[in-house]
Amino acid sequence: MNENLNKAISYVEQYFVGKNTVVDVAFATLLAGGHIFLEDVPGLGKTTLANLISRSLGLEFKRIQFTPDLLPSDISGVSVYDQKTQEFRLKRGPIFTNLLLADEINRGTPKTQSALLEAMAEYQVTIDGTIVKLDRPFVVMATMNPIEYEGTFPLPEAQLDRFMARLTIGYPSKEKEEEIVTGFYARVKVISDDVRIVSRDDLTTMQKEVEDVFIAPELISYVVSLVDATRHDDTVYLGLSPRGSIDLMRLSKAYAYLQNRDFVIPDDIKLVFPFVSGHRLILQAEARLRGVTTNEVVTNTLKNVSIPKLADYSKQ
Repeated sequence: MNENLNKAISYVEQYFVGKNTVVDVAFATLLAGGHIFLEDVPGLGKTTLANLISRSLGLEFKRIQFTPDLLPSDISGVSVYDQKTQEFRLKRGPIFTNLLLADEINRGTPKTQSALLEAMAEYQVTIDGTIVKLDRPFVVMATMNPIEYEGTFPLPEAQLDRFMARLTIGYPSKEKEEEIVTGFYARVKVISDDVRIVSRDDLTTMQKEVEDVFIAPELISYVVSLVDATRHDDTVYLGLSPRGSIDLMRLSKAYAYLQNRDFVIPDDIKLVFPFVSGHRLILQAEARLRGVTTNEVVTNTLKNVSIPKLADYSKQ
């Protein structure tokens, strides 16, 4: 693994005290070329996480605050008539960046939310009938407040499935929160620093190296078995799609890469499985009434699916 990547992760962890797993999975998702869905209550640093990651990786960062009156053209851009040249020219929207923060995405209308679908899946946007390619890397980090429902529009399953991982930051422990409060002013300086620890070219190189990480055929079967188990759970109305299987494999490779390994072990898959599956599962109405949660389904799935035991997971 690139030594500078370790420095970038340490830089972000200076602010996110005690949230190393969240930071690691966020970086792993970027290395895997996926998009991130941040779902948590206000005040836990979702926007700051996106900002810090973009700074540490030298990525161009733009933020869109989703509101009910936001239009698709406000995201992608429009063709503007230039009277001097008597031609139409493209005025690019904020989607033309490396890391796009879609803040409170569920406050935008479905029509506006769908403007991101093409960009997230095909890395291109259509403006007035013209297809325009996006620069790579391109990552969407969308935030959502799960508590507030008034004036919001739920994301459809098709869009949720485009996000490789869902992250929840969660409240810190009392001791960690005291540490956060004590070091507040020092961390404000960290956030304002202009650092570029990893270049965009380095990130692209590392993404290609992640693709070369070895995963044994038996572990591919384990990935598929986990996903298949969600489709046959009596409490689940909609299980993971084949895209979920692919994302689980890709994120497992990226997490193994972060651990300085060129091969995947079962622990990598077990660790990232909740992040890949939580936002994709839809429970039966009866199960929700009984108080069943997606976390319980994920935990039971990991417990019930047997782990393949190999003498050496690195054999290629």
